[in-house]
Amino acid sequence: MKRTFICFLLTIFSIFCQAQSTESQTSPDTLRQPAIPSKDIVDILHRILHKKSNEDTVRAGKKFNWSLIPAAGYTLQTGFAGVVSGNIGFYQQNSKDQKISNITTSYTYSQYKQTIFPLYANIWTKGNKINLISDFKYLNYPSEIYGLGGKRISIEANSNTAYTVNFKYIKLHQSIMFKVLKDLYAGGGIYYDQFWNIKVTDSLGTRISHLLTRDLKTYERASGIALKALYDNRLNQINPQNGEYLSVTYRPNFTFLGSQSNWSSLQIDARKYIRFPAKSENILAFWGFAWLNTSKNTPPYLMLPSTGWDDQNNLGRGYIQSRFRGRNMYYYENEYRFGITRNGLLGGVVFANVQSFSADLSEEYKKLLLGYGVGLRVKLNKHSNTNLCIDYAFGQNNSHGFFANIGEVF
Repeated sequence: MKRTFICFLLTIFSIFCQAQSTESQTSPDTLRQPAIPSKDIVDILHRILHKKSNEDTVRAGKKFNWSLIPAAGYTLQTGFAGVVSGNIGFYQQNSKDQKISNITTSYTYSQYKQTIFPLYANIWTKGNKINLISDFKYLNYPSEIYGLGGKRISIEANSNTAYTVNFKYIKLHQSIMFKVLKDLYAGGGIYYDQFWNIKVTDSLGTRISHLLTRDLKTYERASGIALKALYDNRLNQINPQNGEYLSVTYRPNFTFLGSQSNWSSLQIDARKYIRFPAKSENILAFWGFAWLNTSKNTPPYLMLPSTGWDDQNNLGRGYIQSRFRGRNMYYYENEYRFGITRNGLLGGVVFANVQSFSADLSEEYKKLLLGYGVGLRVKLNKHSNTNLCIDYAFGQNNSHGFFANIGEVF
């Protein structure tokens, strides 16, 4: 699961297994074998355990490649946490143009008594004719929230003050996209989000507590449809090696569908990947993201655009989740990905990002908020090209910390 919840993996044990397909087939990635045999963490474990393996011949005849990772970690958002993450990558047919399907999930329980349980599936049918996207999540989530009250509250509760807020959250987003032209898709979905048992748990004065509760309420609910357009010519969405991606999602929410209020939003997500230098395996990646409120009505507070609250929880490495928030958000990031070992087991990245918000909550948020850092990549699955990503990022005002993902950040 791509996310910023896990920060530094202290222990790692990887189990790799495949399910037999009804017919033997080789994935498109396996057809393009490099001159030097590639290695992943499973190959290393086999070597350490002195276990004989014919992994390359066995895996080529299987359809599913999956990894399971129990781990422990730490972030500013979770404190120390225990995590179990799983990832499955597979192809619906043996074709060089077939896009890889993937399913990721995890379970996290943290020092701060947070429970995090996401399930994400990105499925491509044969010939890439249909794209099914399921994005489900459950959170029991005591955490810090910034920006509460904004300009309406005195310096006692300014927008740079963190407040501990406890809430439960369920996210149910289901989309289906149909092929219109080569690599161009259109479709829609049903989106449902609900926060409940929202409580400010800090010991605050009566007046400030009242004002914060006014902003947060005790529950927030949004229910509506999603209208989507997608251009994606990447073959591997887990770890893109080249190509372009452009997604536009318009989400109107309606009270007659169960929403707390009528409001709408627009998300524009653009990415590009090029090999640099051209004949190398190194990748220069570009990411632009806009998250806009398109109605007069303001979304519920916890559903406003915010750092780290995109679908994959990856925006804004260098800052704690929820650090900035506003009616509109603009984001840009560059990352350079390069190999460290010739067999592909280890790689590295350097990256920099910038985010800016409308000044609804604070004049400071409309400034350019910079982040940057470096990272290590460890190959978990050489056939689906899935990496374990461990990054250390810095933001402004002494903000810094570890961030981790299964699969690339974008």
